[in-house]
Amino acid sequence: MESTLPTKNWPDNNRISMGRESANLEGLNILLGVSGGVSAYKAVDLASKLTAAGANLKTIMTENACQLIMPKSFEAVTGEQVYTSIWSSSGDFKISHVNLVDWADMVVVAPATANIIGKVAGGICDDLLSTTLCVCWQKPALMAPAMNNNMWENPAVQRNVKAIQEAGFKLTGPQEGRLACGDVGAGRMTEPAEIIRDIEQIASQIKKKN
Repeated sequence: MESTLPTKNWPDNNRISMGRESANLEGLNILLGVSGGVSAYKAVDLASKLTAAGANLKTIMTENACQLIMPKSFEAVTGEQVYTSIWSSSGDFKISHVNLVDWADMVVVAPATANIIGKVAGGICDDLLSTTLCVCWQKPALMAPAMNNNMWENPAVQRNVKAIQEAGFKLTGPQEGRLACGDVGAGRMTEPAEIIRDIEQIASQIKKKN
């Protein structure tokens, strides 16, 4: 499947390299997307660590993610409202997905399921997270895939992965190991501490908003 999404011009590589340049996350606006994978619980730890590092964090959760972990968990560690629906209103009457992208210095999706990767690759916008990701293609964006190893190796998923990489989305992982279903293989979400190092690398290449 070919992607019709425009290509970003930053940075040059689609996968995060091991030669990392660290950056201070103080004051960085990060929009965290959480899709419905079992590893969604790790995203709470990621949100907590990013907040502790001084980043400003806002979170979008899909309906499936909310079945696995409560939005209140993210609100507790970030001190910010969690966004779960394109129809919900924060009271300021701004278009939520556009306003969130305008606010963000970068976007991180962890976990990124096969479903959300497929939506981005196909330009499908049927919930708040997928609609936001369609809007954010000009912003630095990092995805941490997480799924069963057979799903990850599926040719259709690999075509979608290639499409989002060609559009400029960065990937971290997935890692190999024991999966939630008991299988062993590639599909584990990158650990939060490693995702933060990847975020630091990207943050070193972008200009922070004042």
